[in-house]
Amino acid sequence: MSNEGFVTLFPVIIGLSVVLFSLGVIGVLIRRNAIIIFMSVELMLNAANLAFIAFARSFNQIDGQVFVFFVMVVAAAEVAVGLALIVAIFRTKRSINVDDLSQLKG
Repeated sequence: MSNEGFVTLFPVIIGLSVVLFSLGVIGVLIRRNAIIIFMSVELMLNAANLAFIAFARSFNQIDGQVFVFFVMVVAAAEVAVGLALIVAIFRTKRSINVDDLSQLKG
């Protein structure tokens, strides 16, 4: 893509990133299902990745792309640990509703 084409597309990409991040925040704040909360966090991470890639492309730097790679690695590890915790909690409580997990307080 030419630089002129990207200049016109840049605000659209950043706007999409803002919309995706906002949907993730709303999902974390409103929903009570642990799986949907994890999906919303992943949506927020992907929105940040999209913004990193857009800014890296606009400034002709590779730093943003390298940072996205590390964010994706951490997100994959977070999903693996998070889903393992959700499965373990579901086996004991038979619910993945976040409000029902208040009994875990020590």
